[in-house]
Amino acid sequence: MTLPFTAPALLAPMEGVTDPLFRALVLARNGPAWLGGATTEFVRITDVPQEAKRLRRELMGPDHGRPVGLQLMGSDAPAVAASAAAAAEAGAPFVDLNFGCPAKGALRGCAGSALLDDPRALGRLVAATARALEGSSVPLTAKLRAGGADDRLLEELVRAAADGGATLITVHCRTRAEGYRDSADWRRLERAVAATNVPICGNGGVEVHADLARLIRATGCRYVMVGRAALADPWIFSGHRASRQEALDFFHEYAAGLATRGQAGRSGSRIKQLVAHWKAGPGPGGLIRDRRRELLQLGTDHEVLRAIESIPAGPSI
Repeated sequence: MTLPFTAPALLAPMEGVTDPLFRALVLARNGPAWLGGATTEFVRITDVPQEAKRLRRELMGPDHGRPVGLQLMGSDAPAVAASAAAAAEAGAPFVDLNFGCPAKGALRGCAGSALLDDPRALGRLVAATARALEGSSVPLTAKLRAGGADDRLLEELVRAAADGGATLITVHCRTRAEGYRDSADWRRLERAVAATNVPICGNGGVEVHADLARLIRATGCRYVMVGRAALADPWIFSGHRASRQEALDFFHEYAAGLATRGQAGRSGSRIKQLVAHWKAGPGPGGLIRDRRRELLQLGTDHEVLRAIESIPAGPSI
């Protein structure tokens, strides 16, 4: 089945980050020649399937001509499969299964990265979901980590997803136990590529625009996915060096969008989440420079935005 992406770089699904607003802002700043598509935050599936009406809300927002797939996370195969069929009905251009979330809640529910300990169960879940999408033009993809406690099952996990019917497998090159630590072993991506003929999308260790091509060259991956680095620099896919005004505009559009969507009560944490990662803008330290700690100690969105605006322009490079 043909994958719908316009370019090999993809925006990762991130809980609490890649809502319709953030996705739209990033897609708008990176053309289809650079950024091929994105995926929603995961939708948690228990033993009750989600309906198309509910899933359609996850896909809301401008996609700027790029496919935005719907990610599902659960361990109940019939419920996940039925939800995938509902996602196709809702208009999802592809459905992704989450086998990477290391959160304790996911582990307690035997979902997300919990299934990395049981390749056969992972394969059965993928196969059940693929069957539910038969007859549609909606491809199934899967996102997993390099392993649970270690990476010994990596090849088995990749083959289980491929044999189950995944048409693209994203491999985060850290294990569940490694979480989001700084080190990222791209040799694991090479192993994933060697384990199957299904296209592999490499995830992890991308910090700057040049890393996109470097990962593909070094590992043989067909695609590359960027997560937290897009929080640090929303222009990372195109490599554009944002001006001070462009960086300020991003913060203001994000804050305004959160307020418009009735998320004002949550917007403070979302704005500070940007501040915690931000590197975009002119100069070696980007717009935030050495003011990050000070900004994170402020209270309201208005205070944070006003403080950011007060940062001197500084040198541009």
